[in-house]
Amino acid sequence: MFFTPILRHEDFRIRLTLAIVVFISFGCDDPKQMEENEEREYIFYKPEGLQKNSPLVLVLHGYTSSAETIQWYSQMNEIADEHGFAVCYPQGTDDNNGIPHWNANLKISDVDDIKFLTELAQTLQDIHSLDPARTFVCGMSNGGFMSYTLACEAPEIFKAIASVTGTMSGQTWRTCEPTNAIPVFQISGIDDEVVPIDGSMNTYGGWGGAPSMDEIISFWADQNNCTSIDTTYYPENTEAYYHNNCLGENEVWYYKINNWGHEWPRENSGTGTTASKAIWEFFSKF
Repeated sequence: MFFTPILRHEDFRIRLTLAIVVFISFGCDDPKQMEENEEREYIFYKPEGLQKNSPLVLVLHGYTSSAETIQWYSQMNEIADEHGFAVCYPQGTDDNNGIPHWNANLKISDVDDIKFLTELAQTLQDIHSLDPARTFVCGMSNGGFMSYTLACEAPEIFKAIASVTGTMSGQTWRTCEPTNAIPVFQISGIDDEVVPIDGSMNTYGGWGGAPSMDEIISFWADQNNCTSIDTTYYPENTEAYYHNNCLGENEVWYYKINNWGHEWPRENSGTGTTASKAIWEFFSKF
């Protein structure tokens, strides 16, 4: 796949053209193949003076949302400035109903977002001299679903994932056999009615079908051969579970937030958790 990034604005908004070179050079009459010559967008943020071989974090928006929106509310640029890493906010495409989404093995589109996101990460690594061994992905809601799908199907590219209010889609749960287990961090609100942590999400469109979040975290702890767990109760509603003594010094974290729903916890949210800070604290360990 051939990438042609074009700088549009001072805020590093990028347009990304995906094309298979042979089809550009020689043409192609197959409509399915021609569909792969599509334009995708992302926002890229690189702190001033960022050193070569720095980490890269992809941040994925939720269903119906956008790259601009999650860039705003995650405030991950500020975390990148403080700790020295690059951030990419990719834009999902419209599903069969015209709604922006990530195809985390869902039934609502045929978009190959696994291919898009893996090749985007590799392209950014090459263009900006970023570290392939420290490339991570996180996301909100549907972006969390997609992060889990990448953990299952592209662990050679993404070295750890974090999900905020997401879970595994039914198909991802049924087929997940990662070639190597990676660190996983989940943040869930106990009162989340959009993606309930008890696994009761409707299976329509392929969203539901995975078990409770407790069982999913146990799955990843087992994948990583974790042998112990530390529990911390923060005074402002967060129960934190740290699975450690894992394979290759990996860890699996799980934050359950009382009196919290389907939202990204920010500073002063009353939860005891600032999601972006916690996510970078987790990623920086690997």
